[in-house]
Amino acid sequence: MPLTLPQTQRQGERGMQDWSKGAAIIRGEIVPIAEARIGVTDWGLTRSDITYDVVPVLDGAFFRLPDYLKRFAASRAALRLAIPEDDAAIRAALHAIVARAGLRDAYVAMVASRGTPAIPGARDPRACANHFYAWCVPYLRVIPAEVEARGARLWVSKSVHRIPEDSVNPRVKNYHWGDFTQALFEAYDHGADSAVLTDHAGNLSEGPGFNVFCIAGGRLITPRGHCLEGITRQTVLEAAAELGIPAEVRDLPLAEFIEADEVFTATTAGGPVPVVQVDGRVYGNGAPGPASEALRARYWEMTRRPALRDQVAYA
Repeated sequence: MPLTLPQTQRQGERGMQDWSKGAAIIRGEIVPIAEARIGVTDWGLTRSDITYDVVPVLDGAFFRLPDYLKRFAASRAALRLAIPEDDAAIRAALHAIVARAGLRDAYVAMVASRGTPAIPGARDPRACANHFYAWCVPYLRVIPAEVEARGARLWVSKSVHRIPEDSVNPRVKNYHWGDFTQALFEAYDHGADSAVLTDHAGNLSEGPGFNVFCIAGGRLITPRGHCLEGITRQTVLEAAAELGIPAEVRDLPLAEFIEADEVFTATTAGGPVPVVQVDGRVYGNGAPGPASEALRARYWEMTRRPALRDQVAYA
């Protein structure tokens, strides 16, 4: 179903406002990001009954947009969220807000929320009108660029484990960040840049907004369970295949992870980022490893391939 975008005249009324910080589309209207609102009784807010996905715009084009749209559709189906917009309409909305903001490099979110029950106080999720909105801001990094330049220091949380996947499905992007938030406080208390969590069996899962990888014995390894099946993670696996690096997606015990030769993270918001320390273990004398650097370079080269790019038509 096509999305009805705002009329040119309505957009023109906002022409004097600052769009440099981003834009959003809410109820079919494009607004500056600072004006984007959802209701305080929306279950997306009050119950975290919501899903989303985030796609990057790099040098004026979306990277792997069809893959992000496919995952967003799978997340909506898993949560029984039915919005009227189809993939074509969502794509049009994402293009429209990026073009309106004029961002050449952007972090772009598409969101489906449960909405508010038609009858106040109702507890039946079927009584809610599910709705779509989207927003974009200048491209951001989960791990800041200055940290990436020297290599990140991670802390494995000791006080909290990843939410079990039979409670909250990690393959459905969600805002259930209670475990991540507590792990971040713990990491900061220990002088680390970010955190990584294990499951209750002691296997690596993921960090706040990123997948984790290690290189051990010339092989690339990334966790199988309790983590998002990231698009950037998939791109790294494809990069490994191109470079002839054997890769494994499997359970990754913490002890094996700590003793690996190299470690790095991967996320839409920043791509692959080298890790030089996990807890007290220092890798490569504190410098990014050669395999990690080769994979990072190949990832950024892949972002420039025309077949993986969806060019934005800027006004």
